[in-house]
Amino acid sequence: MRATGWLLTAAILTTPVTTAVGAQAQSRPDQKAFLGLYKELVETNTTLSAGSCTQAAAQIGARLKTAGYADADITYFSVPEHPKDGGLVAVLKGSDASIKPMLLLAHLDVVEAKREDWVRDPFKLIEEGGYYYARGTVDDKAQAAIWSDAMIRFKTSGYKPKRTIKLALTCGEETTFAWNGAQYLAKSKPDLIAAEFALNEGGGGRIDDNGKRQLLAIQVGEKAAQNYTFLATNPGGHSSQPIPENAIYELADAVKAVQGYEFPVKFTDTTKAFFAASAKAMPGEMGDAITKLLANPEDKTADAIVSRDKAMHSTLRTTCVATLLNAGHAENALPQRATANINCRIFPGETVEGTLAKLKELAGAKVTVTANQPVRPTAIPPTLDPKIMGPVTKVAAKHFPGLPILPLMSTGATDGIFFEAIGIPVYGAPGVFIDKDMGGIHGLNERIRVNSLYDGRDYLFDLVKAFAG
Repeated sequence: MRATGWLLTAAILTTPVTTAVGAQAQSRPDQKAFLGLYKELVETNTTLSAGSCTQAAAQIGARLKTAGYADADITYFSVPEHPKDGGLVAVLKGSDASIKPMLLLAHLDVVEAKREDWVRDPFKLIEEGGYYYARGTVDDKAQAAIWSDAMIRFKTSGYKPKRTIKLALTCGEETTFAWNGAQYLAKSKPDLIAAEFALNEGGGGRIDDNGKRQLLAIQVGEKAAQNYTFLATNPGGHSSQPIPENAIYELADAVKAVQGYEFPVKFTDTTKAFFAASAKAMPGEMGDAITKLLANPEDKTADAIVSRDKAMHSTLRTTCVATLLNAGHAENALPQRATANINCRIFPGETVEGTLAKLKELAGAKVTVTANQPVRPTAIPPTLDPKIMGPVTKVAAKHFPGLPILPLMSTGATDGIFFEAIGIPVYGAPGVFIDKDMGGIHGLNERIRVNSLYDGRDYLFDLVKAFAG
């Protein structure tokens, strides 16, 4: 559920097909091997409705076995009730038992994709115009493929890390009501994934419209995702005799109240550092407004200027938005029931209960508001640890010289929350650059620049080695 805040805007690409061809790798032999893994993973449907993460995990596991991993090094997991939602944990043992392991985390499941809506088949990896197109090319199969590929390369090259490296590939991240593999591991197999820290999705880099790299970010903290249901009810009746008390109108008033409300501006250490760096990089009105808002979070004029950028707007506060509506039971009857789903992204330090109280206030007495199950853990922001930031910065200077590295609070939510809840700080790894329109993540025609994928792979391979020793 990647959403790298200020890095991205939410446009959807609908470019018509020009010349679509099968995906080709770059020239190095190791890149060709990586493309085979990546292509197989992307073309394996892992949607909740029709796919199988268990199949995808088995395919990765087979590649790990071929590379030399023993059966004891690979743990497959699932539960009988959800046989297609399985995953795996693989372990490359380090030589120094006194150093705590590191964990590489990625999710295998993807958001639904309807063929009739896409320009290209969403489950066929297509190369076109310098991009790879398909569902999951970014979120999160780029990360899953890069981590799996790194584990394979470490084993086949004979690399002996000092620190044990663990890989966890899970399912259920993209759907709140699905069985979640990361949550299962944290609750049922904490020793298997125990680590000093984890590298996950959520970080990355931004590319401008001309393909130039602008900056690089590491995710340090994230919002909590929580859904709420608004419910309006009424006895109903015949539509030929309408009355003012109408469930649809009452629900609409409540939804409009949510639309008109702005949660207050808040800052964490991470977002303070991000906005301070952004103010320096963005001269003029925007930079001045950011500086004023940092000095006074209640400055409404400054807030209005900064919030013109929708990603910055979301980085400043809790946000809630209507995402689903359902109302009425017949075209010639007054509605007896009307519901709306309100999706909130809760700022660190705020709570599900506090947000519920505000939504009840906005909805008014005629609409019932409840928090949907499951209620996920609130994210625990990790620290800006020099032991993490040091290697990230040093390796980036080699691969992306001159680019600033900023700490980022993700406006989305990831499975990192489950590992943070058991004491494993989780960081969104930088390295993979995507277009500022978010590359179609969760939308139509998801894509990644070919060069960005291979450059990010090289960076992340070296970064893992830097941490592992």
